[in-house]
Amino acid sequence: MPSPVNRQAGPPVRYSREQLLAAADRLLPDVIAPGLDVLLCGINPGLWSAASGHHFARPGNRFWPALHRSGFTPRQLRPDEQDLLPGWGLGITNLAARATARADELSRDELTAGGAILRAKVAAFAPRWLAVLGVTAFRVAFGVQAAKVGPQESDALAPTRLWILPNPSGLNAAWPLPKLTEAFADLRRATLDEARPPTG
Repeated sequence: MPSPVNRQAGPPVRYSREQLLAAADRLLPDVIAPGLDVLLCGINPGLWSAASGHHFARPGNRFWPALHRSGFTPRQLRPDEQDLLPGWGLGITNLAARATARADELSRDELTAGGAILRAKVAAFAPRWLAVLGVTAFRVAFGVQAAKVGPQESDALAPTRLWILPNPSGLNAAWPLPKLTEAFADLRRATLDEARPPTG
């Protein structure tokens, strides 16, 4: 298991507008391994993440704080520490590979195609849970218009179970960090309850 000792953080990296726009064609590798407890699926990389090579890297994104405060990691990781996640049974992928400034720049076709790719990825790596971070993108990718944040009653990915989390982008004002953390914590409790042996 990765060490919980904090690393020394350097000054935050800043990118020029030109550097960010140039990153739009870069692909961001998954952080993935077979048999994870939870595979977390973002909508698509932002330009900041594409430029840095790290998921959820834009300053102001609440993914890493929520992941820690909900109990998934013993300390708050920096984006450049993402490769530690499989040691805690976690991974990261995206619905769409194309980097954009905003997720709403993606087309329905891109999200639908991403849903098919994601299904194949889940079949290959068999995580216990798939958590999609963004309910609107999930509805398009999976064709389930009534989907809401929380557990999904679907066996489409069985035996992998399905959960929707809010988009942790700083632009998602409907989910401030405390509320977002509680949504992450609901999933954390579900993973622990599932792992706990029955009593009696």
